[in-house]
Amino acid sequence: MYLQLKKTVFFLTGSILFCCSPNNKKKDSISQDELIAFSVVKVFPHDKRAFTQGLVIDQGKLFESTGRENSWIAEADITSGHQEKKVVLDKKYFGEGIAILHNNLYQLTWQNHIGFIYDLKTFHKKGQFKIAYEGWGITHDMKNLIVSDGTETLHFLDTASLEEKAEVKVHDRRGPVRELNELEFIDGYVFANQWETNFIYKIDPVTGNVAGKLDLTPLSDNIKMVDPYADVLNGIAYEKKSKTLLVTGKLWPSLFALRIK
Repeated sequence: MYLQLKKTVFFLTGSILFCCSPNNKKKDSISQDELIAFSVVKVFPHDKRAFTQGLVIDQGKLFESTGRENSWIAEADITSGHQEKKVVLDKKYFGEGIAILHNNLYQLTWQNHIGFIYDLKTFHKKGQFKIAYEGWGITHDMKNLIVSDGTETLHFLDTASLEEKAEVKVHDRRGPVRELNELEFIDGYVFANQWETNFIYKIDPVTGNVAGKLDLTPLSDNIKMVDPYADVLNGIAYEKKSKTLLVTGKLWPSLFALRIK
């Protein structure tokens, strides 16, 4: 079932009100014509123990992956944040992003140069594949898997052979956009979180040109006022039927449902 959300004003724990306009500190470095406007339509609980690396919605279900020791992938209950079906990686692997395509769940690891393939229904591991770079984020355009490696490069992998077909360098008018992390493919564009910032970039996958960006500083600032242990923004999922964007962060107690204007 897709998300049915009523637009309203929400408060975080501790009754801290947030808005969706960039703060003054960012205005000097962000051109207003680059910004993508958004509204928060609902706030869900999120497991604040989850060091979130990947987030994806498939057939109305939310899936999440985490990093650090005991990295896991899980099907999560969006209303509670609890994990209902879970796979924990061997401790030698640091889990990264996930993507779902053709009833397969693909998971990256960070510095092991290995990705895993699971059956989506059972979470049984079906195989693995190698990459020649660090694994950060992963998504797909229905034809290719798209992988980020922490630089400005997006790698396009053939879904059958898992061999690299092409790569694209991401840039805006200032130059290369580096440290691209969590990815989500939305309406013909790759949306990419930039590590250790509050930005999500909207990228043309053909040219690598940045078409706009979301500044989620208001969400991040207020989360950290509520929970000082919360880490950086990370986690992007898109629900097509309701046109809802879900975002969260590492160790965040909340998951936000957004509408892009």
